[in-house]
Amino acid sequence: MEYRRFGDTLVCRMERGEEILTQLKNIAEKENIKLAEVRALGAIDDFTVGCYDVSEKKYYKNHFTFPAEITALYGNITTMDGEYYAHLHLTCADKEGHAFGGHLNEAVIFATCEMFIHVLDGTVDRIHDDETGLNLFHFE
Repeated sequence: MEYRRFGDTLVCRMERGEEILTQLKNIAEKENIKLAEVRALGAIDDFTVGCYDVSEKKYYKNHFTFPAEITALYGNITTMDGEYYAHLHLTCADKEGHAFGGHLNEAVIFATCEMFIHVLDGTVDRIHDDETGLNLFHFE
């Protein structure tokens, strides 16, 4: 992975075989990022995405192992209890153009990942919400 900072934005290139969430956490911790918007494109070949059912308070995961183009990876970096917390969603397409997506749990890069991390001044922490079972933004 390589990256460079341009003002409040980091531009990053991740390499084949690297895992996206692991590399994002490495950058955020190294650069002390507490609040940011994340966007990326690229190609992956081993990924897990899912969907949370609020009524069941249950998370459903789907694991795929085929080459896919990232058509959209979007999310944020915040904190929970003062620690790094990332929330990203992924949509990708296979060679026939079928789309797959959901909450990103893991994605291994097949070719490259080109990511922009727009750092915001401030901090937004999260708190667990018993009603939904989710970790939601918490503003003090």
